[in-house]
Amino acid sequence: MSDWSSPQSAKAQARPSLPQRAAAYFSIDLPWGKRQPALGRFLTGAAVSVIASLAACAVIVAVGTAIFPATAGYEHFRFLDYAKLTVPGVVAASLAWPMVTLLSSRALRLFAWLTVAVTVGGMAPDAWILLRGDSPDAVLVLVAMHLALAAVTFPALVFLAPQRHGPRASQG
Repeated sequence: MSDWSSPQSAKAQARPSLPQRAAAYFSIDLPWGKRQPALGRFLTGAAVSVIASLAACAVIVAVGTAIFPATAGYEHFRFLDYAKLTVPGVVAASLAWPMVTLLSSRALRLFAWLTVAVTVGGMAPDAWILLRGDSPDAVLVLVAMHLALAAVTFPALVFLAPQRHGPRASQG
């Protein structure tokens, strides 16, 4: 029988810390560039993400104003208004994908969680303008736009610019 009061027994039986469990869950093994997406595929995925996100927002605005006619002319539904926020946001999300692959050799799970967190956090301004008194119908359309950005950007990046499965071939 083991002696539970000895430091060696306590250390052997200790549960991993929360950071250790998170690192294991998200496969944080620091491959440092050995598993990043190919540059050409990454650029393609990022471009598709930006273009498809802008198109999705345009469709959502058109559908939203058809369903909620009172929202027609709403300031945040003008193309330049949402484009000036959509493009930098999608570019930042695109840049996050190869950054996450620097941390994990199986980055899909971590990137998915980050996508959810950023999408939910990105709705804070929507909540603010709702509390400020803007139309709930218009805010609902804005929320749909945020969800569409995640629904377009995540698959475009992870499928068009997949993480490499093995180490890069040596150059030279």
